[in-house]
Amino acid sequence: YRGYPIEQLAEQSSFLEVAYLLIYGALPTGPDFKVFEGEVMKHTFVHVDAEGLFKSFRYDAHPMAILCSAFSALGSFYEEANPSLRGQNLFTKTDAESLANMDKQIYRLIGKATTFAAMAYRVRQGRPFVTPPTGLSYTSGFLYQMDYLGQDGYKPSPTLAKALDVLFILHADHELNASCIAAGVASLYGPLHGGANEAVIRMLLAIGSPDNVPGYLAAVKRREKVLSGFGHRVYKTSDPRSFVIRKLADEVFKEIGRDELLDTAMALHDAAMADEYFTSRRLAPNVDFW
Repeated sequence: YRGYPIEQLAEQSSFLEVAYLLIYGALPTGPDFKVFEGEVMKHTFVHVDAEGLFKSFRYDAHPMAILCSAFSALGSFYEEANPSLRGQNLFTKTDAESLANMDKQIYRLIGKATTFAAMAYRVRQGRPFVTPPTGLSYTSGFLYQMDYLGQDGYKPSPTLAKALDVLFILHADHELNASCIAAGVASLYGPLHGGANEAVIRMLLAIGSPDNVPGYLAAVKRREKVLSGFGHRVYKTSDPRSFVIRKLADEVFKEIGRDELLDTAMALHDAAMADEYFTSRRLAPNVDFW
């Protein structure tokens, strides 16, 4: 990202610092980051009418469909950000007012992204929405909005918050080609793009247990099944982000305990990496697998 190795940013930076880097071209100074973080967190709050939009979805609606609708709806809430109402040169005039307006929309979109995602999750869980907390980091606040159930003094796990922050960094600017936020969400909707990690989970559930891995790989070779989470159109050897996530996964599961899906994933990884059929085709686990 902007000349910085992804491993270095994952270890030493936060997602909001990386977001600043990608948007403005340089890592923020201390004062700059304080302003940026403060503005983003202030904009995590959403208009009360947005709750009605979320409540209109069925409990089993796909969260990406909900997010697409929510981001599209933002254009109807903030007139000053809508070029159709304020003129096509709203964000291209490059004067101080135009740049300040653009910055405000950056804060607004980054801030509301986690709130919208948490609201979409809680729709599917049948839970009431949670007001964004104060005093927590960007990812800790996101976890809080998803998991808070009225407990006194509840705070999300720092290990899980750090893991999520690194995941956000690793996905922050990977061949992003959509020209607007709603289109970006839509382009990440599906088993070959942003939903590839969902496809991996569904594959592991279908495999069922480590004992079924050989049979599944045999079906993949016969082209009866799809091996999700392996291979990459750009990285022809291995996805550098996968090594960062693999280390993170070990830390997360050390805290929350192992899961049968993890055992199945490890068995699938080991079997595929020991099989010449997959290694000769350069099908290594990618970031979506881990």
